[in-house]
Amino acid sequence: MSEKDLTGRVHSIQSLGTVDGPGIRFVVFMQGCNLRCGCCHNPDTHDARGGREYTATELADKAERYREYFGATGGITVSGGEPLLQARFVRELFALCRERGINTCLDTSGSVLGDAVDSLLDVTDRVLLDIKYATDEAYRAHVGCSISAPLEFLAMAQSKGIPVTVRQVTIPTLNATPQDVLALKELVAPFSCVDKIELLPFRKICQVKYDQLGLPFPFAHLPTPTPELMSDLNRLL
Repeated sequence: MSEKDLTGRVHSIQSLGTVDGPGIRFVVFMQGCNLRCGCCHNPDTHDARGGREYTATELADKAERYREYFGATGGITVSGGEPLLQARFVRELFALCRERGINTCLDTSGSVLGDAVDSLLDVTDRVLLDIKYATDEAYRAHVGCSISAPLEFLAMAQSKGIPVTVRQVTIPTLNATPQDVLALKELVAPFSCVDKIELLPFRKICQVKYDQLGLPFPFAHLPTPTPELMSDLNRLL
């Protein structure tokens, strides 16, 4: 099968996204995830067998219809689920978009590595990297992998000169103290490619998805951060 014939499994598409990278974005949410984060808002993306199949050309054609809205900073973002599980497909999609002058952004946990991921980064203009906690202990307890994988992924982005926005969901009792935020800053400080850190408030609006799927929401018992807490933590950045 040639790269042009590859298909990817897509959970959903958002045509005019404003929170998934710079500017206005055409956002593709890939189906399938290798992690089971306690704060996950999209448990319906976990099963790699779900979603709908698309070719890269079909998605590139769809993205191009919104080019007039992208302006100088917008473009396409591929999120998930975990898009790195379908790295070959996403690479083909990004290559097609680059040929058409569409900016490419990858939203990922950085938990999958290998040659296909390395090749994908060659056609990626920006990375949104979700670093969930600043310690390996918290990663293993609440994510299901080691912190070493996203840090190695970050090093790959650094070696290729790709600008990275680091994101972290702020979860009271787990990573929402000033010490936690300063630890995150210190963790990514050696990587000059990181040009922004964003703290996203933990929310529980996803509870309905867990209920519909008959799954327990692991962090249902945890509080959400107040606006005052988010303001205080963001001042540290």
